[in-house]
Amino acid sequence: MMQWEQLLSLRRQGDASKRLRKEQDDTRLGFEVDYDRIIFSAAFRSLQDKTQVIPLSKTDFVHTRLTHSLEVSVVGRSLGRLVGKKIIEKHPYLQEIHGYQMNDFGAIVAAACLAHDIGNPPFGHSGEKAIGEYFSIGKGQKYQAELTPKQWQDLIDFEGNANGFSVLTADRPGVEGGIRISYATLGAFMKYPKESLPKKPTSAIADKKYGFFQSDQAFFQEVAAELGMIPNKTGADIGFERHPLAYLVEAADDICYTIIDFEDGINLGLVSEDYALEYLIKLVKDSIDTQKYKTLVTKEDRISYLRALAIGTLINDAVRVFLENEPAILAGQFPYSLLDKSRFKPQMDDIIKLSVKNIYQSREVIEKEITGYQIINVLLDKMCTAFENKAMGCATNYDKLLLQLVPEKHRVFKENSYDRLLHICHFISLLTDGNALLFYKNINGNHE
Repeated sequence: MMQWEQLLSLRRQGDASKRLRKEQDDTRLGFEVDYDRIIFSAAFRSLQDKTQVIPLSKTDFVHTRLTHSLEVSVVGRSLGRLVGKKIIEKHPYLQEIHGYQMNDFGAIVAAACLAHDIGNPPFGHSGEKAIGEYFSIGKGQKYQAELTPKQWQDLIDFEGNANGFSVLTADRPGVEGGIRISYATLGAFMKYPKESLPKKPTSAIADKKYGFFQSDQAFFQEVAAELGMIPNKTGADIGFERHPLAYLVEAADDICYTIIDFEDGINLGLVSEDYALEYLIKLVKDSIDTQKYKTLVTKEDRISYLRALAIGTLINDAVRVFLENEPAILAGQFPYSLLDKSRFKPQMDDIIKLSVKNIYQSREVIEKEITGYQIINVLLDKMCTAFENKAMGCATNYDKLLLQLVPEKHRVFKENSYDRLLHICHFISLLTDGNALLFYKNINGNHE
């Protein structure tokens, strides 16, 4: 059984002694420092030029990964506070003995939500697939013989969540421990606390994807041990049951992308307003103020009002599911997402189905993904070749010129093939959509 006082650890990478909650300065609480450090990180800033779904050039109001992450953090803060209030009422010793407050839960979840997409490559999920397929079916297949099965799986199944853990925690020369955020926030961030193999060993939500690369394995285990997370793998395989607050981070993301991507699709004309009203009103029929709704003149305002009510409805229901299942969650025996058990799951499923058909498979999105595949393939191939040739001592003049284009902080040469290839994937994943396109044009000698 996991214990809340352990799960809420304020410890940071490199700490020699414990950080006690009751000794914290409430004007600069450690969990709020996490939020600030993420906000000021270069990796977070780059999310302003990564698309959420629709390509940026098409319109001025659809979401980037940055606006999406900010919205998810707002929803996450509400979820955390509502849950925290009830947890502290149920376990008063957390406040009386350890000094934890309801808002601590909100601050942890908000910070983890803010970072939830920080490791995602350019061009959305097609960026992840493009990296994976370069190694599994592309020119990168030639590197397989040099890697262990788990190292190879990290590359062929490149995962934004694992890359995010690396962004938040990996050492750079002179920068030990990455952004150095608290272990509690890292625990909440880890939606899939396992390594890349075995792949999907069970149907449990925590086994759906993976959460750390082989290069980060030792530190990942240190975090999980400090938090008292429950191991669920045997032998040489590493995996854990989720940190309870990871369920809230996931719920915040699920709520936002389901409802807000739908709103973007409506405002773009990809989903008709009649459909939208029918779908959203099913979610909010118990809370809608019909008189107020009738006074809203524009489509945008009507949809915005229903969106706000829908998010509020789903927040309250996710909190209900969490609190009803808190003992099972602490015991590592809740293999679902919170929204899997929501009373509004059928309505959410209807919205997602319509979004897939009308938004995610729209021509604009498909064109963006095709462009992304081409760009990422070329960048990976040229960079892997240049880094490998340099490592072998046979870099061509072209390789040397290419490496000069790599920003100084990424011009790091790793000893073994796995670290080198992962470093290149990491560098490319941190490019924005615009920078990836610019890099691609430079490599191809196209300076338009």
